[in-house]
Amino acid sequence: MKREKKFDFSAYAFLIPAGIIYLSVIVVPVFYSLYISLFNWNGIGKMKFIGLENYLKLFTEDKVFFTALKNNLIWIVLTILMTMTVSLGFALLLNNQFKGRTFFRGFFYFPCVIAPIAVAIIWRWIYNPNIGFINQFFKVLGSDFSQSWISNPKYSLYAVFAASLWQAVGQPTLLFLAGLQSVSIDVLEAATIDGAGDIKKFFYITVPLMKETFVIVIATLIVSAMKVFDVVQGLTGGGPNNSTQMLSTYMYSQTFQYNNVGTGTAVACVMVIMMLVVIVPYVSFTAKEN
Repeated sequence: MKREKKFDFSAYAFLIPAGIIYLSVIVVPVFYSLYISLFNWNGIGKMKFIGLENYLKLFTEDKVFFTALKNNLIWIVLTILMTMTVSLGFALLLNNQFKGRTFFRGFFYFPCVIAPIAVAIIWRWIYNPNIGFINQFFKVLGSDFSQSWISNPKYSLYAVFAASLWQAVGQPTLLFLAGLQSVSIDVLEAATIDGAGDIKKFFYITVPLMKETFVIVIATLIVSAMKVFDVVQGLTGGGPNNSTQMLSTYMYSQTFQYNNVGTGTAVACVMVIMMLVVIVPYVSFTAKEN
């Protein structure tokens, strides 16, 4: 005779507080945002239902939205290429045995704990065309080169990205460093005995064994690139001439500056959908391979 297992409600009772917080802070606001995006609303007066009109206007009439979307895509590519490459390089250096290694680990991670708006203020001074560090550095070298880094539409997006890179490189460096330390030394020593050089060991042993680390780093970098806001808002506010406009800054301006709450919420929903379209298939595909 098989005994029937009793369903223990006490174990699930411990999930109730976390479930309530998750529903009230994440699930309900997400669906409420989808609901608001179907209305024409200034945030105060009466809400007028217009269906998908906000989305249709974004994709058919709104040129600024497409500029923000293009900038976000450029930012994602730069983030994956630059931030991941630089952070991996730092992790490889910091994984070696040398004097003062602990200090340099903290030194490279330090910008990551600074508030993004403070980073924007710091780099605003660095980019100052008159007294900024970069232009003054070229002046000390005897060069007449001078540039308005964040007020020139040709360079402003990349200048803002450089400021963001300075802060953002710390976290993926830490993740890559943890991944490097998880690679078995015995496997690397066996490869050395077989005659493999440092480059072959890195690409054929280290990288495959750090596959989970790369999945986490790329996923977090894409999400952070999609929702970048503080540094851009603090440095340029989306200008000049919308050259640094991001989906997040455009959402903010539409919602809180122009009181187009429906349009701003629609932009936010587009951001969420884009992140889901990119992240969910990527993570599920890599999980199946594992």
